[in-house]
Amino acid sequence: MIARLRGKLVEKQPPVLVVDVQGVGYEIEAPMSVFYELPEIGGEVTLRTHLAVREDAQVLFGFLSEAERRLFRALIRVSGVGPKLALALLSGMRAEDFVRCVEARDTATLTRLPGVGKKTAERLVMEMADRIGEFGGAAAVTPAPTGGGAGTGADDASGEALSALVALGYKPAEAQRLLADIDTSAHSSETLIREALRRAVR
Repeated sequence: MIARLRGKLVEKQPPVLVVDVQGVGYEIEAPMSVFYELPEIGGEVTLRTHLAVREDAQVLFGFLSEAERRLFRALIRVSGVGPKLALALLSGMRAEDFVRCVEARDTATLTRLPGVGKKTAERLVMEMADRIGEFGGAAAVTPAPTGGGAGTGADDASGEALSALVALGYKPAEAQRLLADIDTSAHSSETLIREALRRAVR
């Protein structure tokens, strides 16, 4: 089991990043909370990881904190929630907001996230209710976004944001709608994605 990686960031295209560890490039899928905090390409990054083994693939997921990884692992134990959907949940709302949804049994907000239908939202609320206490200090689970990361050209940033939203489960038309009317001229792709995700759960 790969539990932790520290190395040089060589690629980042949400939700995938590549970390070079002593000459070996590890492809890692991560929630947007990680991308908001990544250094420039070439900088050093340390991630806690979870290895998901399927019949057709082995996928490595990365997180900034142990609490965030524990929440991911709790989510994938919910019936009908796999790693991809758990990643979309952690990307689509802050951990403290997810905790509040569970405590308030707010399934309506959860269903605004891609891949979360009414039945899945109800299962999340029911099955996470008994476990959510350990994530009560949710502010420590997901670091506050800083909007870090290098800025790119407007077209590149917009295209990367659109691709990332589709990879997270949004349909292309929905992703375009979420990005519409956002000023792309002065924002990085991470900032565009964060604003689009914020709009999605309003």
